[in-house]
Amino acid sequence: MRKFLVVLDDSRECLNAMRFAAMRAAKTGGGVAILSIIPPEEFNHWIGVGDIMREEARERIHAHFEVFAKWMRDKQGVDPELVIREGTPADEIIEHVRADPEIGVLVLGAAVDKKGPGPLVTQLTKNAGSLPVPVTIVPGDLSKERLEAIT
Repeated sequence: MRKFLVVLDDSRECLNAMRFAAMRAAKTGGGVAILSIIPPEEFNHWIGVGDIMREEARERIHAHFEVFAKWMRDKQGVDPELVIREGTPADEIIEHVRADPEIGVLVLGAAVDKKGPGPLVTQLTKNAGSLPVPVTIVPGDLSKERLEAIT
């Protein structure tokens, strides 16, 4: 089954990327993989503290994921999978795309502020020519109605 890979983070544009991935998966018979990345710890010398921070990050990710997963199951009939990786976000996304042959499309949300589309979109579009899958960039300010029309 072809899966849409979408990144779960704290950005506002993440919401539209999630919606787009779920709607496209529902309409094409695909699946959704939600990838969340825990960045490298700054407190490596405090192993106990680092472990606690890592566990707290995982708990937040699971809680955040459940909100999106419930919506995807209830509204789109799609049961997403959660993948948690640790490392630098762009590197982990590329590694996961290469590791999972079922991923057919990487879906990213673009920020709408004047600083640019966001660090992930900026970094990954620079490498888009060497990625093994297409990248879909979803504008962060599209309405739900417009997303439904597009998908």
